[in-house]
Amino acid sequence: MEPAVGTTPPRAMTIAGTDSGGGAGIAADLRAFTACGVHGCLAVCAVTVQNSVGVTGVHTIPVDTIAGQIATVASDIGLQAAKTGMLANAEIIAAVAEACDANGIGAGRATPLVVDPVAASMHGDPLLASEALDAYRHTLFPRATLVTPNLDEIRLLVEHDVRDRDGQYAAAKALHALGPRAVLVKGGHLPAGDGAADGCLDLLYDGETFLELPGPRFDTGHTHGGGDSLAASIAAGLARAMDLEAAVRFGKRYIVEAVRNSYPLGAGHGPVSPLWAIRPWWDED
Repeated sequence: MEPAVGTTPPRAMTIAGTDSGGGAGIAADLRAFTACGVHGCLAVCAVTVQNSVGVTGVHTIPVDTIAGQIATVASDIGLQAAKTGMLANAEIIAAVAEACDANGIGAGRATPLVVDPVAASMHGDPLLASEALDAYRHTLFPRATLVTPNLDEIRLLVEHDVRDRDGQYAAAKALHALGPRAVLVKGGHLPAGDGAADGCLDLLYDGETFLELPGPRFDTGHTHGGGDSLAASIAAGLARAMDLEAAVRFGKRYIVEAVRNSYPLGAGHGPVSPLWAIRPWWDED
């Protein structure tokens, strides 16, 4: 049922970096929030110089400014969920964790937290120094309602080289041992023929129960911002008062359609698209 006109929608915050090309990072998060019926707020942690081909520069934001963005929004507007994206170094990760504690954000608190541990490029190259990976493991993961790493990030975080379904299960256990309430091991990077023949399977684990979430696999290179968009749509589901399983299923439905409707942009990788979820009012009489 659609909310009444003038009704304040649920609010979710993205704590992440920008993408000047508009395909990933905060841009992707805000697009997903809107498509999922949630008002998006933001705390900018870094500004990137980026297009469809790659990143050529990163400017980090002072940690007191990052913490201030979180606090000033939480205290006035209020948040029903939050998610993290690119946190460029250990100092920023620690500051975000402290700000979340101070504002009731995280597992066991009023506002659930989805941690997308952006630690590798879409080509699998490491983006963070070892101390930042340690900060994820020991500082932010224990505060997370859900963590959503891809397979390259799993290799960096828990040294599991996931190549098949059994590897997904083992990685989920290793990640959960770091303290998050639940883990979503994404299967989009599994090579065809190694457990991925039936499509793209993501695995949710809460420490007791495994849930397999199958989905189609599309023959496209235009998946920029896919991980951001999945985490953001799950956060949107949590903001809409869904339980964790329902929110993950909600996010899975969103990202399947976003990849199905992805489009080329520039000379490199195009983005996943939220436009499938938007009514084309401009074509109406």
